[in-house]
Amino acid sequence: MKKILSIVLLSGAVLASAQISVAGKANVLIPTSSATWKNFKEAANNAVTKKGENITGFNVGLSLKFDLPTSLYVMPEIYYSNFSNEVIVANVDASTETTIKAKTSRVDVPVLLGYNILGNTLSAFVGPVASFNINKDENFGNFMQKVNAKEFTVGYQLGVQSELSKLIVSAKYEGAFSSDQREFVNTVAGQNQKISYDNRPSLFMLGLGYKF
Repeated sequence: MKKILSIVLLSGAVLASAQISVAGKANVLIPTSSATWKNFKEAANNAVTKKGENITGFNVGLSLKFDLPTSLYVMPEIYYSNFSNEVIVANVDASTETTIKAKTSRVDVPVLLGYNILGNTLSAFVGPVASFNINKDENFGNFMQKVNAKEFTVGYQLGVQSELSKLIVSAKYEGAFSSDQREFVNTVAGQNQKISYDNRPSLFMLGLGYKF
């Protein structure tokens, strides 16, 4: 009991001495296969050269930053995210294809631990993100019906950000610890075909923020 109380008091003292800042943030969401510089560069270049055609969606939200006495900080955030996930599959007759373009709305809650590399000018962060699906019961046309979706999934984020006075510029990667497996039934030539795909894609996020 004394150890628990000591931990609580120590944590309270650390948070009490922390400097707290609040920011509004927005990100564009771009699909990518892995957290490598090559994939980030290709995703960003495609977003420019294709005039945003590969941008699947966006998110907007609020961010709290607790600057600890060391170079570390804790940054809990909350976002409303809206994006499309497109999947093309061959039908059972092998002569045609079906395109699924599922639109997803969810609430994302990242809790990030960061390190100031060059003070506020450049920092890196990593941490888990909890996602809560909002429109999990939507349908996609009369010929296709969703039969399964998760309400809650968990992923992770890692990235960097730079604070230039009140302006915040960030880039981060989001991967998944758990999948959001979706299943559809499509009727082609009198036959039912089950289509499965993961609706939690890996994302590259480019963002801007404003510190209040």
